[in-house]
Amino acid sequence: MVRVTVPIPGRPYDVVVGAGVLARVGALLPELPKAARAFVVADRAVVDHGFGVLAGSLKEAGLDPVLLSVPSGEEAKSLQVYGTLLHQLATQEAHRDDVVVAFGGGSTGDLAGFVASTYMRGLPLVQVPTTLTGQVDAAIGGKTAVNLPEGKNLVGTFFQPRAVIADVELLATLRDRDYRSGLAEVAKYGLALDPGLLEQLETDPAPVLARDPAVLEPLVARCAGLKAVAVVEDERDTGARLFLNYGHTLGHALERLEAFEGRSHGEAIAIGMVFAARLAESLGTAVSGLATRTSRLLASLGLETDGSLPPVSDVLAAFRLDKKFHGGVRFVLLEDVGRPVIVDDAPADLLAQILAEMGATR
Repeated sequence: MVRVTVPIPGRPYDVVVGAGVLARVGALLPELPKAARAFVVADRAVVDHGFGVLAGSLKEAGLDPVLLSVPSGEEAKSLQVYGTLLHQLATQEAHRDDVVVAFGGGSTGDLAGFVASTYMRGLPLVQVPTTLTGQVDAAIGGKTAVNLPEGKNLVGTFFQPRAVIADVELLATLRDRDYRSGLAEVAKYGLALDPGLLEQLETDPAPVLARDPAVLEPLVARCAGLKAVAVVEDERDTGARLFLNYGHTLGHALERLEAFEGRSHGEAIAIGMVFAARLAESLGTAVSGLATRTSRLLASLGLETDGSLPPVSDVLAAFRLDKKFHGGVRFVLLEDVGRPVIVDDAPADLLAQILAEMGATR
């Protein structure tokens, strides 16, 4: 078991990573002296993969577990589902000392966090992520949100959890597609922030692809540590934390344009990182060969790096609804591996050209 602290001043919390820690969630919780119930917001797909173990551990800690199931994936992140959960808390007379537990992937965590941050102006939140995306990224840092038809994560709050407990054994229950989707976020950390991690992935991805818990525990903890540093430096996402959005500008646009029913988050981010690398090379920002290296890495992790894209005009319009839009489309680009920069002035005609080269219709 590895413990990574997110030392936010006045409200630090731990990310606990290990094999089999789901059965110890109750013992690993921070002090919640007045909590009587734990409202477990759970992805329907994971209820059969550990809810009983989680509920038993919560009972041992003196908490009465109450299951609130939600749809899987991005379908959960809607105002309708958010409203339903609020009504369920109200009808069951949830009190502000009770705790909300997010049990599922990144989408479940985003939704449950938003509910916890707004019901009675804030209930304690514990994240128990079950996907690789959730464990290395989404559950850490306090970003909560739901989507609108116009864009991803447009309604939300910053609300830090009291704890994040990541059981790497749960990753064995994921479909191959979902697991590989999470590897896109791991690759993001390697490309943007950690050349040593990138070297590990490039040298021998087989143990990671095999989901060896002995490999996954330090890998997830390493990514959690990178996320913790970024969050502490820039909790509100206005500076260094923006670097964690590498590949996300195009990625989020693709998710929204495909109505969250096409590429998964990680698959979209993979395409976004290739696009960002090609853009950086075209602008002269990056060293030559970055795009090739990026594509080779992602392909080795089982992620597609090309394919059909929505029309250029639709993608450019979607860029303007990105939360990072600031008088122009803002991109996180790399000068080289581990050297991210923010670029605000990429010419629209160049963006269109690269999109067309990658398969978007004019």
